[in-house]
Amino acid sequence: MAVHYWFVVNDGENRCDRWEVWQNKDTGGISWGHLHQNIMPIYNGVGNGESWQEYVWEGENAQRLTGIIEESKNNYPYCNIYRYFPGPNSNTYVAWVLNQAKINYELGIKGIGKSYPF
Repeated sequence: MAVHYWFVVNDGENRCDRWEVWQNKDTGGISWGHLHQNIMPIYNGVGNGESWQEYVWEGENAQRLTGIIEESKNNYPYCNIYRYFPGPNSNTYVAWVLNQAKINYELGIKGIGKSYPF
């Protein structure tokens, strides 16, 4: 029925972090309300499905995304609000990051919350 998007920031050497918005606040890893870093391993699926790699950004786009993701703990407007429908939720977060980075990438139709206004 729906998917749960998140980001993995991997510098290729020392660091690999999973960033996502979760329905519960302060659930694990490092958190800022509903925004979590490393709440679970990077390849763990959510719900009853397995995870998959949606897209890989490299170079300048990856650097821009990384900066926005790492600063999202201070800038994401919905760290303390979560609603499954219509949002804001995990997909709102991913759409917000992509928008901030000015990356034109369309999340799938099952990304409920991706169109929530920010």
